[in-house]
Amino acid sequence: MNHKLQMLFSKNKGYLTKKQLPDKSTYNHLLQLVDEGIVERVKRGVYHYESAAFDNTMIDIEKIVPDGVLCLYSAWAHYDLTVQIPQSFNIAIEKNRKIALPEYPPITLYYWMRKYQEMGVIKQKIGGYTVKIYDLEKSVCDAVKYRTKIGLDVATEILKNYLKRKDRNLSKLMGYAKQMRVEKTLKTYLEIGL
Repeated sequence: MNHKLQMLFSKNKGYLTKKQLPDKSTYNHLLQLVDEGIVERVKRGVYHYESAAFDNTMIDIEKIVPDGVLCLYSAWAHYDLTVQIPQSFNIAIEKNRKIALPEYPPITLYYWMRKYQEMGVIKQKIGGYTVKIYDLEKSVCDAVKYRTKIGLDVATEILKNYLKRKDRNLSKLMGYAKQMRVEKTLKTYLEIGL
């Protein structure tokens, strides 16, 4: 790999898009490296070069799933709300969107209505990338909303861990719960003291 490509990959934490390449000869060299198996084509126009310098637990979500938001198990693990280890990157996108996913890294898409997909989105620096993720309270409400799919024990664990946090905001939590139509369920959980 030539020095120019190495510097570009290094600058972009192991990911490059075709638009970031300065000229046609660099692009041709990149395609040659893809053919040789040195660089991975993640999806059309997005390339990944993995070396020890880029070993990371996060991916550049915006390049692989534009407008995707880290959610559910990925968000709960980030906030230390559960001991469950995500088996893939959990990413919420708007319902009816079509996204071509790469074979690697493992990504699970969740198709949500626009109002839920856009609710509570913040940007955080995780593993060297600025990624969209749901804030703490929205992530807890997601656990309540999807309690039957994830299991009541996981939902209870998340809520218990949230209530132990000093940075919790119960009025914000209840606001999201009302918008997501899980306010009654959340109140029941809180009243019985888990």
